Amino acid sequence: MAKQFAYRGYSLEELTNLSISEFISLLPARQRRSLRRGFTPQQRILLTKIREAKKKNRKKPIKTHVRDLVILPEMVGLTIHVYNGRNFVPVEITPEKIGHYLGEFAITNKPVNHGTPGIGASRSSMYVPLK
Repeated sequence: MAKQFAYRGYSLEELTNLSISEFISLLPARQRRSLRRGFTPQQRILLTKIREAKKKNRKKPIKTHVRDLVILPEMVGLTIHVYNGRNFVPVEITPEKIGHYLGEFAITNKPVNHGTPGIGASRSSMYVPLK
């Protein structure tokens, strides 16, 4: 039996039926503060694009530089391409991502993969057997 999605005891359908102020009261403090302060002009533009895409039921991704927008229940099912400073990273919005920021899913730095020590890398590399 598949586990049913619930955010703080509410199903996805119940979350989409809540008003924005009722939904805000369910969020953690940082997201609650961010949304209570209102949307920036860039966030408003992105929300109108999201609502148009949902209304027209199109699958074309939406590109944005807005990384500080909290993922709302109405965004579920869309693909939003979020800019990470170099390119646009596709973010598929699933119910589990509700309440997180868009920028959390488009990492801005590349993880460092250190190589193995070679000859001349350091004094200790003299004792590493060559392959």
